[in-house]
Amino acid sequence: MGNLCHFARFDLKPAFRIDLDDLGVRYRKRAREVHPDRFADAGEREKRQVLEESAALNDAYQVLRSAPMRARYLLSLRDGELPLEVTVQDPDFLIQQMQWREELEELQDSADLPALAAFKQRLKAAQERLNDDFELCWQDSARHAEAVRLMRRMQFLEKLNHEVRDLEERLDD
Repeated sequence: MGNLCHFARFDLKPAFRIDLDDLGVRYRKRAREVHPDRFADAGEREKRQVLEESAALNDAYQVLRSAPMRARYLLSLRDGELPLEVTVQDPDFLIQQMQWREELEELQDSADLPALAAFKQRLKAAQERLNDDFELCWQDSARHAEAVRLMRRMQFLEKLNHEVRDLEERLDD
């Protein structure tokens, strides 16, 4: 039970593009099956196994529902664990990051909600382009470096999107 691939936990084939609604349905079904309350009368060993399976299921779900985490996981299945952050090896994207950060600071200073919404849409479009590009190259070993670079870009955009949502909430209050 414990060493199952995240995709196998949900009877899915490893793929970058997955149906998130279907994943949610599969997760809820499996979570009910391994819920610790269902094993209240079980022995200690079985209770521990169920708790471990429940934790592993939750972890797998969190990874698979996030495009950057799913991309990282797919690459790690093939290549083993990847180092966490190396954006300095991507100078073009580093410049783009700086531009986005400056723009976000200006939006925070101006408290311009319509401009923030437009910024958020541009980030979403950039994420979709990264997802499309990653989908095309993640399985190709000759394009491994490109896939890793795209995955790191996806991680940055996800963090930036969290910052945008936080700013939206602060400005809405």
